[in-house]
Amino acid sequence: MKGILGLLRHMRKPEPPEERLDSMLFTTAFAEPGPNASPPVPWPARAVEVGATGLNPSRGTRLLQVLWAQDKFMCQLDQNAIARLQRFFEFASVPAKRDLIRQDEYGNFMLVLLSGRIAIDRTQPWGERLRLAEATPGEILGEMSLLDSGIRFSACSTLSPCDIAVLGADALDQMLGTDPALAANLIALLARKLSLRMRVISARLNDQK
Repeated sequence: MKGILGLLRHMRKPEPPEERLDSMLFTTAFAEPGPNASPPVPWPARAVEVGATGLNPSRGTRLLQVLWAQDKFMCQLDQNAIARLQRFFEFASVPAKRDLIRQDEYGNFMLVLLSGRIAIDRTQPWGERLRLAEATPGEILGEMSLLDSGIRFSACSTLSPCDIAVLGADALDQMLGTDPALAANLIALLARKLSLRMRVISARLNDQK
């Protein structure tokens, strides 16, 4: 993440479209899982699979503003900044008992839970399925794979009908090109939250040994 943030700090203001190459940092630089690996699962494909329906973007943005105002990290994005995120997020409603994220698949999107409950599970090497947590509104899921297009650490399934906001790698690249300050702030906050979550999960897994 240090290298990414260093890049963002040194980015110049966007030049006219015909005079610059569009940023493709997250859709290309981190999208090489290996010759035998499956390509990352994008949100549009998963949305069709789980029967997601569109959620009004204005309503989704209002929910995001209220929820993130209560988060000790994400509250650093003010109401105006979250309003600017609306053009980059997709908002959807998903029925209960649907797999939004599957363990060990490659992915390139993250989601924010706006309403409902989501189970976060991990299947251990010996076959036991361990419930790591149940996400509540405002929580972010899948941010690690958004940043590196890597393997999903856990599975995320809806326990009830849920409203979600989704940010994909291509949209994050667009944000880097058109609103780099907003992208830099968001990436930095995601990195801090991700670090904290991995420490908590690591502690829980160690307790199970």
